[in-house]
Amino acid sequence: QVQLVESGGGLVQAGGSLRLSCAASGSIFGANVMGWYRQAPGKQRDLVATITSGSRTKYADYLKGRFTISRDNAKNTAYLQMNSLKPEDTAVYYCYFHGMAHEYWGQGTQVTVSS
Repeated sequence: QVQLVESGGGLVQAGGSLRLSCAASGSIFGANVMGWYRQAPGKQRDLVATITSGSRTKYADYLKGRFTISRDNAKNTAYLQMNSLKPEDTAVYYCYFHGMAHEYWGQGTQVTVSS
């Protein structure tokens, strides 16, 4: 089993920045993918960004280059730097981990961007 603990959400004004963290613990071995999906009220849960243990990244096109994902493999922790935040970024952000056979989700952290 893998446990995910995420943090860094909060309330910020438009144009501000937040940094999300997600730490994985438990049966961490082999290749894996970590990242975030987000879900706004009444919306689907959509990909934000992912990063593999080999540091290959993928981003949602709508981010327009504002977000950067990184990871520290020694700590099994991923980071999402979110800059130039917009009200439409408001959502619950869920950390994601996909190992050899199973996927896991964090508890979610609320990001609210005020206009």
